Amino acid sequence: MTSGSGPRPDKNHREKNFPIASWIIHPRHPALILAFRFVRTADDIADHATLAADEKLRYLDLLEAELLGKGETRAEAVRLRTALAGRGMPPRHPLDLLTAFRMDVTKQRYENWDEVIHYCRYSAMPVGRFVLDVHGESTSTWPASDVLCAGLQVNNHLQDCGMDFRDLNRVYIPRDALVASGASVVELGGAKSSSRLLQCLHALAVKTEALLNEGAALVPQVKDFRLGLEVSAILSFADKIVPMLKVRDPLSERVHLSPLELLVHGAGAMANEAARRALGRGTRSKTTVGA
Repeated sequence: MTSGSGPRPDKNHREKNFPIASWIIHPRHPALILAFRFVRTADDIADHATLAADEKLRYLDLLEAELLGKGETRAEAVRLRTALAGRGMPPRHPLDLLTAFRMDVTKQRYENWDEVIHYCRYSAMPVGRFVLDVHGESTSTWPASDVLCAGLQVNNHLQDCGMDFRDLNRVYIPRDALVASGASVVELGGAKSSSRLLQCLHALAVKTEALLNEGAALVPQVKDFRLGLEVSAILSFADKIVPMLKVRDPLSERVHLSPLELLVHGAGAMANEAARRALGRGTRSKTTVGA
């Protein structure tokens, strides 16, 4: 492979829980956050429709090696390696994400909720930790960030459960949850969910809501003003999506926010958070349900 080349997915890339350098973020940080898009290249490799598993793993190993300084052929790896070195940051978070992408290649089913959360430990939590580290936030923010990122990831799994199964034969819906509701994996390939599958998906949305409620504690813990606004907006999106997932069918109904809804909810959340910080008020209080 040469710089800038390599496998690209046959499917359209889905926006996942990876950071983007939005206009909110301080001008000092977007370059490093954009360099973190290295993980999108790795994600595309893991999700590629035609590459064999051993080829995917070989490409992922190459990205890791070059991120660690063993080669110069992958522009994405060199760019992130250089950006991290410029800020004196280790590559621990992108390395964790590479672990998740290897799991995507080798593990297509999850037995229970704990296994899904373990996957989130590598697929989602490092993203939040990375952004917090970029902004110089304390590692004491990691627990709340981890829970929030897990909630965001499971939201995504529920939204895209049909597409993940049809396109990738990948199922993040826990097997024991399907069994408990009397549903089967193959139902995820249908145009509409059965009542059994809906019962399973809606119950998982309730558990996801509990994660988001707990993760809301991150907002007041973040000291950086701009990042606090960003987190509040992201949380507001998730808070609007999870009620849809609790009552709608992701196989046949809309469970994503429109661009207008993203704009309205994001602006409202940021305005509320800016006012809260200006007035020194406490953040919202939500009751956490055991997850």
